[in-house]
Amino acid sequence: MTEEQTVDSRDLAGVIVGETAISDVQGERGLLSYRGIDINDLVGVPFLHVVWMVLFGEFPGEQEKSRLKQFMCRHTRLSHDEIDLLQQVSRDLHPMLMLQGMVPLLSLPEESLLGIDTDAEHGLFLAAKITGLVAAHHRLGQSKSILSPVPGRLYHENFLSMFHGRMPTPEQRRMLDAAQILQMEHSFNAGTFAGRVCASTEAPIQSCISASIGTLFGRLHGGADQAALEMAMAIGSPERAEAYVRDCLANKQKIMGMGHREYRTVDPRAKLLKPMAMELCEDGESRNLLNVLVAVEEACQREFAAKGKEIWANVEFYKGAVFHSLGIPTHYFTAMFAMARVYGYIAHYLEFKQDRKLIRPRALYTGRPTEQRDKSAA
Repeated sequence: MTEEQTVDSRDLAGVIVGETAISDVQGERGLLSYRGIDINDLVGVPFLHVVWMVLFGEFPGEQEKSRLKQFMCRHTRLSHDEIDLLQQVSRDLHPMLMLQGMVPLLSLPEESLLGIDTDAEHGLFLAAKITGLVAAHHRLGQSKSILSPVPGRLYHENFLSMFHGRMPTPEQRRMLDAAQILQMEHSFNAGTFAGRVCASTEAPIQSCISASIGTLFGRLHGGADQAALEMAMAIGSPERAEAYVRDCLANKQKIMGMGHREYRTVDPRAKLLKPMAMELCEDGESRNLLNVLVAVEEACQREFAAKGKEIWANVEFYKGAVFHSLGIPTHYFTAMFAMARVYGYIAHYLEFKQDRKLIRPRALYTGRPTEQRDKSAA
């Protein structure tokens, strides 16, 4: 593109702004892969093994598995200084704002325990702290004591134990592993691109992760999971879903969690999450909310089919039902998203720094003409 060319697109839709080897989103075919491995083949792989593969392009060896598990457990535990800092934060502050503010304030470790790239190790340190901060912020909000991880437990066993104060069932841990793997990485989404812009200035990794988290918070990005389930709560019963959908479409209101900018067919992550939600949502409230979501999706599909169009639920739509069944309050849904997507942010930071260029697009000025003084009249 020459300097004179402009892009008539405020959202940069279809504009290629860089290259990546981390994940491949094939929207027309409804496919998603990490490092060339289809997402369907990664659900069921141990969570931290997928983390390592996303960051470094290959699964960890036996020594790396052990070191990574110990490293993440060690740093999920909050230090006394970190707890003191967190206690200064309002209990009512949204968890995403807490994370965005806390991440840049954390002191990075000076010693290397993993023997890998320093930025990669710092990124994993911050990812572990995010998990600890989410659990601790929730406990403080309930006026309960902060709990620490237990060495030897699986990563999300520790998180759910620290969050709720009780051990999860193997099925609950498996479901959380799967949900977090499915939302770990998704190419140049808004949050990732914000982090890359930040990284292009040679800002440190904690600043880049904070920028990404702030972007993820938006209702049109990561915040859609909270909005979708709260929509189901407001609808109340499956019988009211059709009227709700028709009213939204008549008033041109967005139905949160329906449709995706990238996928022209079923979001492959939603295809996996929906049956998981069906399996996990057993109690009365969770099952009713899931039934409402199913009814909303079906009503949307009928309305769009009448116009010769298709629409499908995205990953945010059914993920909220899974989180609700795990006892996660709705206002923590997007923080759970950040706990997973942070590994994608780290991977992009590591990839981008190999050939870093300052991202500085041009704008087409449309304001008042600049007034120039007539020098000859002076």
